[in-house]
Amino acid sequence: MNFITCLLLGFIIAASGSLTPSFLNLTVVKFSLKSGKKSAYYLIGGFATVLFFQANIGAYLSSILMKNSEYITTIQKIGTGILILLSINFFRLHFSSKHQTKKVEVKKSKAYLHGIGMSLLNTFAIPFYFTTISFLIGLDYFEYSILNSFYFSIGSTIGSFTIYALFATIASRIEHKLTYVATKINFIIGCLTGLVGIGNLIYLL
Repeated sequence: MNFITCLLLGFIIAASGSLTPSFLNLTVVKFSLKSGKKSAYYLIGGFATVLFFQANIGAYLSSILMKNSEYITTIQKIGTGILILLSINFFRLHFSSKHQTKKVEVKKSKAYLHGIGMSLLNTFAIPFYFTTISFLIGLDYFEYSILNSFYFSIGSTIGSFTIYALFATIASRIEHKLTYVATKINFIIGCLTGLVGIGNLIYLL
């Protein structure tokens, strides 16, 4: 595969994933409003740094799975159980949490490290890349190699940085909308993971 193809695939997939409402988007918006766009860009740089490695890990895991198809059913069973447990946990968080979360002031000098820390807490990044890259491999749109994975990860880093930077730029216009979505995010994720988990369970049975 050539450099441009891998780069574009990484960019499109990461940009699509970054558009989904999450605590990362909300943090970018709040940080931009509180500390300014420049500090928000350092925060996003921290996000993108971790996402580069997460994309690489997701690509590697997907290549292993596609080469050892006999493990797919076992992985599906484990994944289904995890999805159902996650769904229950997100519903618990939604109904037990307060609508208003406490804002934490972060110094500009620590913005990059804060971004790295928050991105590491994003437990959906690796499964997201793992799933999407497996799908691309299955359709013969992506062929795994260390070099292709590296190119893909560069594209995903650029894609995620671009979208998060866009959130930082238009923060004042979308603050209220994104904050409202954030109060419902645990419920939304709970529904999505629950539906996928139940769908997988029906398929396995």
